[in-house]
Amino acid sequence: MTRQRLQKLIAAAGLCSRRKAELWLQQGRVSVDQQQAGLGDQADPEHQLICVDGRPLPTRQRRRVLLVNKPIGVISSCVDPQGRPTVLDLVPSDQRGGLHPVGRLDADSRGALLLSDVGELTLRLTHPRYDHRKTYRVWVEGQPSERTLQRWCRGVPLDGRSTRSAQVRLLCRERQQTLLEVILQEGRNRQIRRVADGLGHPVLDLQRTAIAHVQLGDLPEGCWRELCEGEWRDLLEGEALRPGSCD
Repeated sequence: MTRQRLQKLIAAAGLCSRRKAELWLQQGRVSVDQQQAGLGDQADPEHQLICVDGRPLPTRQRRRVLLVNKPIGVISSCVDPQGRPTVLDLVPSDQRGGLHPVGRLDADSRGALLLSDVGELTLRLTHPRYDHRKTYRVWVEGQPSERTLQRWCRGVPLDGRSTRSAQVRLLCRERQQTLLEVILQEGRNRQIRRVADGLGHPVLDLQRTAIAHVQLGDLPEGCWRELCEGEWRDLLEGEALRPGSCD
């Protein structure tokens, strides 16, 4: 293995995020071959002893994150008591070990869903205190007015409290339906469908096209691909979001 920056090696070992590893380096908590290391230093873990607080850097098995293009009718769980197909059924049986869905996507919705064995990633993408945005292409009935779209952007009452601000962009109008791009910073149960119903424009089709910066792209429906660590590592760092806006 070639020499790599210490913050990258510490993060890859699963001790913390890369940003926190940089802080540990600045605090003098990291050593290489019993010599204190600093920010910007590099090492080869196969030939050098890297320690944090005097403890050797642990080795770990490769962690896995899969991007799945979930079809309508597939359940976002590992097992379904009713015997319906689940997202794990989309992955060969010998590839499923330890994987679980990261968050949910309704059975009647389609698009991007992550499967992973990284518990910290599941927490980051599902806990309300983390602001990872999710992007959707949504066909709704009718032609919502600019005023209606602005209401959606600002937030509407749902279950006794207002939804957070969203980004809603008009993509296409047809005679009886409209295509919108909706970007959310939260994920309440069937939120887009319920908000659209409340605004008088029920959802006809809902596809999630991105989770934070991870794009569905041209991945065929019902298929999956494994993300390299560089694609999902930043999801552990949190995400700065722009305020909701309408274009």
